[in-house]
Amino acid sequence: MKKYLISLLATAILLASCSESLDDINRNPNATEYPNPAYLLTGVEKNGADLYWGNSANYGGLLLFVQHWAAIQYTDIDRYRISNTDGIVTTPWNTGYTTLVTNLNAILSLDGAIANANYKGVALTLRSWVFLLLADLYGDIPYSEAGKSVVPVFDTQQSVYAGLQADLNEALALLNLDAGTVAGDVVYNGDIAKWRKFATSLKFRIALRTADREPEKAGEIIASLAPADLIGSNDETFRFVYTSSPYNNPQHDHFVSRNDYRISKTIVDKLKALNDPRLPVYADLPKDESVTDYAGGANGLPNDAAANQGFDRISRPGAYFISPAAPAVIYSYAEVLFNLAEAVERGYIGGNAENYYRQAVKASFDQFGITGDEAIDAYLAQPSVQYDATNWKKSIGEQKWIAFFGQGADAYAEWRRLDFPQLTAGPAGALNGEIPVRIFYPGTEQSLNGKNRETAVKRQGEDNLTTKLWFDVY
Repeated sequence: MKKYLISLLATAILLASCSESLDDINRNPNATEYPNPAYLLTGVEKNGADLYWGNSANYGGLLLFVQHWAAIQYTDIDRYRISNTDGIVTTPWNTGYTTLVTNLNAILSLDGAIANANYKGVALTLRSWVFLLLADLYGDIPYSEAGKSVVPVFDTQQSVYAGLQADLNEALALLNLDAGTVAGDVVYNGDIAKWRKFATSLKFRIALRTADREPEKAGEIIASLAPADLIGSNDETFRFVYTSSPYNNPQHDHFVSRNDYRISKTIVDKLKALNDPRLPVYADLPKDESVTDYAGGANGLPNDAAANQGFDRISRPGAYFISPAAPAVIYSYAEVLFNLAEAVERGYIGGNAENYYRQAVKASFDQFGITGDEAIDAYLAQPSVQYDATNWKKSIGEQKWIAFFGQGADAYAEWRRLDFPQLTAGPAGALNGEIPVRIFYPGTEQSLNGKNRETAVKRQGEDNLTTKLWFDVY
């Protein structure tokens, strides 16, 4: 019996030893048991800026839809000949979920001793921005179960917007000057007061997205936001500033190796008609010295007709947008002021809408380095620029579209919401004279999450480019 007990004890020790040994073998020595929130945050800010500002989904897609840019080679996307495997469809979805939401959820899941409340507040704010981008493009999306299930349900666009308002309220409750420092923040350098302003400004943006559908609810949210709590100067603009290689502005890197985009004729013609001093910022003179004025490329042409415009006879976007260290502007002070003007017109807040409008145009000028009260006053005095309270959507919509140059996702959302400027599809467009009003779901969702995708399609409408989203009423 004694020998049996000794043998049993030895076996137990051996098994325990083997278990510990197997645990050691299965542990990845190169993996971090607790990710560093600072590294995760830096990565999200950089990858988010690339997605919003420089990825092909922006300059090779959304900027074409809003006619800021035009394709002069490979014009399929500019003609809306789009498949569910093209980058404009797959990149926002894949980067949004696989990279951005995943890493932000990782920060949110960390112990408070590793990621303090301010890290959590910043992560919630950024995640809200990512989900807003996705909802604005696709409509119904995985939200409540995103990152929690391999087959997440698709929440309605309406419920996503409502959920984001709640998430941002939580973020604001977490963001506190006394809640610890935030490292790795290359946008606001850990300035929590500025993060609070960005979060509050996002609430403003989302509320206006829903204003045509839920005017009373939107008004209640906007009336609760103090103007002093919003982005209040160009110094507080939410933007990612690129530096030197390997952190170049991706639009710069594209033009180093490719030559297939130019500034759109639509916006060049508009800026000329308005005598707009932003034109030399938005565009470079053509390389062909015989062309002495700025010239845009037409949208929606067949490949041969687009190329026949002459590569050197059409303006590239200006250096502000394609230099190596150009900033990726994501939420500007000008946008806040335009939003305040609209809020006044909708009766949500008091104030003078025209004054906010004029301040918004001035803020846009300042953003692009155009200074001097005389130039601004002369611009605003033109009948074609003067504020028209009887058609405020036109005044705000057209100037917002100009101010959003380069911000494809939000220029596209606001164009659909305000219905200005009135854009015309190119002559070779594939949608019978229509411009896309949404992006359809990536093809991979049919195989990976087909049942939930199908439910969303039945609820929302056909999965095509001309199905209006919930927020797009008119």
